[in-house]
Amino acid sequence: MSDSEDGLGKLRERIDAVDRSLLDLLNERASLAKEVADIKRGDGSSFYRPERERALIDRLQSNNPGPFPGEAIRPVFQEIVSACLSLEASVTVAYLGPEATFTQQAVKRHFGTSSPSVPCGSIDAVFHEVERGEAAFGVVPVENSTEGVVNHTLDCFVDSSLQIVAEIVVNVEHCLLTKEHMRESEIERVYSHPQALAQCRNWLSANLRQAQLIPSASTADAARAAKEDARGAAVSADLAARMYGLQVLRRNLQDQADNVTRFLVVGREQQAVGTQEVKTSLLMTLPDRPGSLLEVLAHFDAHHINLSKIESRPTKRKAWDYVFFLDLDGHRDDPGVAEVIDILGKTCELFKVLGTYRKADVHE
Repeated sequence: MSDSEDGLGKLRERIDAVDRSLLDLLNERASLAKEVADIKRGDGSSFYRPERERALIDRLQSNNPGPFPGEAIRPVFQEIVSACLSLEASVTVAYLGPEATFTQQAVKRHFGTSSPSVPCGSIDAVFHEVERGEAAFGVVPVENSTEGVVNHTLDCFVDSSLQIVAEIVVNVEHCLLTKEHMRESEIERVYSHPQALAQCRNWLSANLRQAQLIPSASTADAARAAKEDARGAAVSADLAARMYGLQVLRRNLQDQADNVTRFLVVGREQQAVGTQEVKTSLLMTLPDRPGSLLEVLAHFDAHHINLSKIESRPTKRKAWDYVFFLDLDGHRDDPGVAEVIDILGKTCELFKVLGTYRKADVHE
């Protein structure tokens, strides 16, 4: 045996020993999690504590001396936390399906792979699953950096009592999926969700001008359609390629390199969060008279509150009646924010605090 082979053998033995130690530590952590579960069942505490999980990962990333990559800490410990949580309680998550969509990616990113997840056929259905208690949380898309807001999600909040408990930001990488050995010149039809087609408009125009663009209910449905079409392709995620046995012919079709989609996690109760790096979302209708919106905005200005987003949607209750959705920097209990909330609650015809939650890190 050469010196190099002998050296490699010894290093591999050390790695094996470290792996066994890691496994022992994981099982020790799991045992402690089960003890925590017993205490929580006794006092009725919440099993899911997203703020504690986020603080844990932030602390580990800041204390990491390397060479283990800092960006790998989050997915590794997310899976550890998810697996331990599954021993404490079953936290079911409903999401806008079907499987292999970017929404499912958002679920896995936030809750890990050990939490049971249920795909739903519509955003309405996700809200209903959580409202009825069939799922503890729901995950729905709310906006894309290229194509803007998802109106249906905003509309659901008007009549729902659910709270926003977290947000998730996912980098969207659209891929061109085809059957094995198919070439671009053979593609006659491209299936995808209308938003995905819009996000890849320039690439499709430049490279598949000859192909018919066919809207699908989801990017996963598009992959399924491409699987059944001898001359079809799909714009979808590589997760769908693995699920439906397709090849990834091209990657990164999106016209914007930093194309991201924001998802909201909704639940029946507000979750405890810290006061740093948080935002609060509001819903309101205004009196139908000149200057009413200006009066509302003046309250935020007077208290030096930054509004990061404002959107309007028809209430669908009467013609030309609108509901406004606002995101602001700060906690609902901050003195300035609390005062504005109190004022608006007394002056607006309809007013809701949709939730205070930690801002997502787009670089996670």
